[in-house]
Amino acid sequence: MTDALRPTGAPPTLEDVARAAGVSRATVSRVINGVRNVDPAIQEAVRQAVSATGYTPNRAARSLVTRRTDAIALVVSGAGADPDGEGPAGEGSFTAQVFADPFFGRVVTGVVNYLRPRGMHPVLMFAETSRARDEVVGYLRQGSADGALIVSTHAQDPLPALLTDAGLPAVLYARPARPVRISYVDLAHRDGAGLAAEHLLARGCRRIATISGPLNVSAGQERLAGFQDAMARQGHVDVPVAEGQFTQESGEAAMERLLAEHPALDGVFAGNDLMATGACHVLREHGRRVPQDVAVIGFDDSSAASACRPPLTTVRQPVEDMAAEMAGLLLDRLAAPDSPATSVIFEPVLVVRDSA
Repeated sequence: MTDALRPTGAPPTLEDVARAAGVSRATVSRVINGVRNVDPAIQEAVRQAVSATGYTPNRAARSLVTRRTDAIALVVSGAGADPDGEGPAGEGSFTAQVFADPFFGRVVTGVVNYLRPRGMHPVLMFAETSRARDEVVGYLRQGSADGALIVSTHAQDPLPALLTDAGLPAVLYARPARPVRISYVDLAHRDGAGLAAEHLLARGCRRIATISGPLNVSAGQERLAGFQDAMARQGHVDVPVAEGQFTQESGEAAMERLLAEHPALDGVFAGNDLMATGACHVLREHGRRVPQDVAVIGFDDSSAASACRPPLTTVRQPVEDMAAEMAGLLLDRLAAPDSPATSVIFEPVLVVRDSA
């Protein structure tokens, strides 16, 4: 329909957007529906045409045709089994820990920044108990969301398998600890920890210890193993280890234990930036200068790294990019439900600041 034939005040249509962008109606539909195998220049032309024409999809009509809600469940999942959500594994402590960790905010930022331009929105859900996991599965089975993005905090988390067994589209942040046919994004954690070990040794540190993350989480396991392997390759086979929980408080407690047992240490690698920040705090309290007396390296390159004093040398995990890729993999899955599960592994980078 030409502009002259369209009724006065009628809303713009897909055809109007296609004409403004100089592409076909089908191409406009694919861009709006988030299909990724469209040339980026064409995607940008369509988005500009949408903005210029003021086109807004009729979501009610579209959902009747596509059976899509344009909502994505962003699930932070654990492995607790307490049905009442009380106690240490309960809802209050679990959600408090999630919101205290800058990692999860970065995940949300990456997901929102990817989905919002495509007219889609995340629905935040928590699945730290068996009842909560059942609610997530039921929510998706009812069609309340098109699929799930899962950030799991425990290696034995059963949710990924529950979703795949139910035939529900889902993508996982981090490689599953158990065999599950699910797409995922992850970081080469061992390589990143190796970068930290090499940097400490290159600085001349020889009495090096590490504060690991929780060893029931794959990231904690992989970072510890990568650090130990890199140290062993340089002849350091007995590296003191204190386990933390990816919190600043646990980093402080671990650093206290290491100092008590190994007072002459001169280098520390912590499994994330919050624990490294806690380590720096304890070292200052004990009169140890960072990095002159003890060099400290963290992991993630979160906001905690730049807020720490001194600013942390750390291993960068591009969380926002990884979260965006996770969302993209899910949209690919929705567009081609029979496609095989896949993975995307990101490479870490050492960011050198003042702490080491």
